[in-house]
Amino acid sequence: MARDSLPASDVPRLTTDAEAHHGVELFAKIRRRLIPFMFVLYIVAYLDRVNIGFAALQMNADLGFSATIYGLGAGIFFIGYFLFEVPSNLIMERIGARLWIARIMISWGVVSAAMMFTEGRFSFFALRFLLGLAEAGFFPGMILYLTYWFPASERARTVALFMTANALAGVVGGPLSGILLTMHGTGGLAGWQWLFLVEGIPAIVLGVVVLLWLPDGPRDARWLSEHEQRWLEQRLAAEYGGVGQPRHSVRQILTDRSVWLFCWLYLALVIGLYSVSFWMPQILKRLSGSSDLLVGVLSALPYVVAAIGMVWIGRHSDVTGERRWHVAGPALLAAVGLLSCGFTETAGLALATLSIAALGIWGALGPFWAMPTALLSRSAAAAGIAWINAVGNLGGFIGPYAVGLMNDLTGGFAAAMVALASSLVVAAILALRVPVSAETRAPGL
Repeated sequence: MARDSLPASDVPRLTTDAEAHHGVELFAKIRRRLIPFMFVLYIVAYLDRVNIGFAALQMNADLGFSATIYGLGAGIFFIGYFLFEVPSNLIMERIGARLWIARIMISWGVVSAAMMFTEGRFSFFALRFLLGLAEAGFFPGMILYLTYWFPASERARTVALFMTANALAGVVGGPLSGILLTMHGTGGLAGWQWLFLVEGIPAIVLGVVVLLWLPDGPRDARWLSEHEQRWLEQRLAAEYGGVGQPRHSVRQILTDRSVWLFCWLYLALVIGLYSVSFWMPQILKRLSGSSDLLVGVLSALPYVVAAIGMVWIGRHSDVTGERRWHVAGPALLAAVGLLSCGFTETAGLALATLSIAALGIWGALGPFWAMPTALLSRSAAAAGIAWINAVGNLGGFIGPYAVGLMNDLTGGFAAAMVALASSLVVAAILALRVPVSAETRAPGL
């Protein structure tokens, strides 16, 4: 999709009240059309990525996995994800979102369902690695896709609405996974095998739906009038400076100091995010001794709190125009939650402290992604967003593996929670070092 195509002379100055009102109505219309569908896609994506946390309640015992082996297998997903992330986003930029997102979803659905055939540590590692390869590019592709439709001033709340699916996947996935685990023995399959099979199929079906529903950009949206399409393209071109801006090579983007600052910041956040996602079921199971079904239901509560926090924090960040403290503050709150969780001995307190941690971690995501998408020019966005997400998601390998290793070494989660809290303190410090220009549109890469 060509994104730097409008002549600079065609870019209007959008200053009148009428134009502002038109913009509010148009962006609301686009949100109603795109976000619910993208929301469902992301729920399925995140669920297939983290359902290993619930499968582990049975799978680890069935296959004889230690906490270290489980943590390594859960995290190895992100190695495959890292390797193909930037190429995937560049391919999407070239051939269009509709075809590429459909390809991603169908392939990851097949691999996710194939997780039911895991027989030992090596097949576990291989399938998780392949799942990362298959899904690579989905999330940064969605973030890039939103820049086709929304200016920087609208982006934190829009990204937060979209990423609320990340949290609500836990609300849906916890009880659903608990129910599927109760099917143990049905049809000769273990409960964890049913979990992978049933939760992998929706991605394949939705991949086909993407081909029929998702437009590549405003010019392909039949539900927008020609006037709305042109106004939107001109509005976005006005923000990005039209064709006058220089194009940037992938090498320039990947060696830029601002891009690397965002990489380290996101890495520190993601270490906490996936450690909570992958290990929360086992923490609650160990402290409560409850059934798998009840653990699934209880684990939904932190995600409910996270979803509410994401929407409120993202909206407040857009209204105030402030980004850095909207990342740093929630990160510090999450650090307090995780640190407290490490020294609780009851399931109720663990649930409360994990809810505080989830509120902080997930709440920081919308304002975070509003910063690099404001600082990067259009020519840099595809590779820049993908690289930030790729490096950051290595935290999904580091965090879960470190938690498993510390658990085996110490026999508990306290040391791991201290380490995770430290990572989020680092995230807060890095957030405050982000250039102020990232809070609003400014000339950058």
